[in-house]
Amino acid sequence: MQATAYTYDPETRSGSVLLDDGTPVEFGAEAFDAGGLLLLRPGQRVRIETEGRGDALRITLVTLQTF
Repeated sequence: MQATAYTYDPETRSGSVLLDDGTPVEFGAEAFDAGGLLLLRPGQRVRIETEGRGDALRITLVTLQTF
């Protein structure tokens, strides 16, 4: 799934993304670390992996979108 980076805190390595429908979804340091990223800037296009649905949706991986 693709999304757009919305917020990122380098101290906690957590933040949020906006799904293509505009829904914000938060991610924790575990998801950020799983993607191997060092930095994330708001507006960057990212690829995410999730589990769960609706209110239980959880991001398990955040990485940069590559073509």
